[in-house]
Amino acid sequence: MATEIPVIPTDARLIYERPSDPRDVLVKEMEKRKIPISIGKTCPVKCTFCYEIDHRYRKTEEPGRTTQEDWDFILDYISKKPTRPGELWVWGGNEYMEWTDLFLHPKAMEWLEDFLKYTDKRLHMFTVGYVHVPKIHQLAAQYPNRIFFDLSVITLHKEYRKALMPHAPSVNHLMKVLDGPAVTSANFYSFDAHTMSEDAKMIARINTNVLLWMGCLTALKGMEEQTVQILRQGKQYLSAEALRVYEAGLPNIQTIHTEPAITAFLNRHKIITLFDSLGLEKRDIVVMAKSVYRILTMYRKNRARFLCVPNATLGGDSDCTILLTFDDILKRLNGEKVIHLPKVVVESPRGNDCDISGVTLEEFEAKARCKVRILHKVNTKLADTKLWQHGYLSQYIRDYLSNPVSREFEQIPIAA
Repeated sequence: MATEIPVIPTDARLIYERPSDPRDVLVKEMEKRKIPISIGKTCPVKCTFCYEIDHRYRKTEEPGRTTQEDWDFILDYISKKPTRPGELWVWGGNEYMEWTDLFLHPKAMEWLEDFLKYTDKRLHMFTVGYVHVPKIHQLAAQYPNRIFFDLSVITLHKEYRKALMPHAPSVNHLMKVLDGPAVTSANFYSFDAHTMSEDAKMIARINTNVLLWMGCLTALKGMEEQTVQILRQGKQYLSAEALRVYEAGLPNIQTIHTEPAITAFLNRHKIITLFDSLGLEKRDIVVMAKSVYRILTMYRKNRARFLCVPNATLGGDSDCTILLTFDDILKRLNGEKVIHLPKVVVESPRGNDCDISGVTLEEFEAKARCKVRILHKVNTKLADTKLWQHGYLSQYIRDYLSNPVSREFEQIPIAA
């Protein structure tokens, strides 16, 4: 029997001013290879860990709820764009518009089929599970290798699911979504003993082809204290949970990608090699987030001056150079005249050499009164390819948990 998408009541309408021509926003999103559907209101699912809870750091625009006329315009525009090898169009605009679960739009499944039928393009979609079954499996079978579906399982544990995502689909529905060819990967996390590991076993029993994407969720500014406590508790259990998954010998591909410190350590040789290729002098000041700072302090101490910048804009436990903002960097400056900046900081998909908040390099230099030299080799392409190559769970077990050097890495103090 086909499942129906529930209507979650909410009075939280989007309060942003509508642009003079709402389709300008749609075009901007599509130029970034996004499929800009809008449900016309803030996301009613209200996951307490959502990274969109506090997104005041960036300006968002809202074109209003997508109509059939809007969709016809979107589909026609996308159809005329050239298809690039390896390219994926993302189901939902999140560069300029607020991120919501777009499968709550009553016509989402119909429009998904339109996209597959009337274009030759592939798409990447995310949802906590609000898709119709069996329709989503029928589309995946009819259009093989066109849908890359990341299912945000988060957790199958009854109590943690209730605490973190009270309006999400039922576990029974998720099992139906997993039981078929549609889902490419399922992401779920450690919150306590026998959470992530039990989820992995249950998902593997249903579908051995789904990639298991594991780790911890990151506590960020704006989250409720109860949520922060649960997410941080999950970090304490991650190693034991990862071992349980590893020892279960599941047939699925298993990855762990969500922990910056782990990612940095597992990719330490690449980071060191890249640093050595930059031609920096000892007095050169280089901007970086905490985990990369620890790696370079451990292996390349005194080879340059490392300016460790906290991710203050996102706050919480955020630790990622890509997500640094110029405001974060400005707070750490103390009279520096020249700084060296990884290109990833100014590679926001919005373009124009801006950070994730939309501030441009030119605006920053004027405000900071210092010169910025871009480290072009430290770019997003590298981060999206090379640094993900060591993200398998087995590598975490063998090269992190079983490696005494990782304990030394964890103890390196962060410069104040």
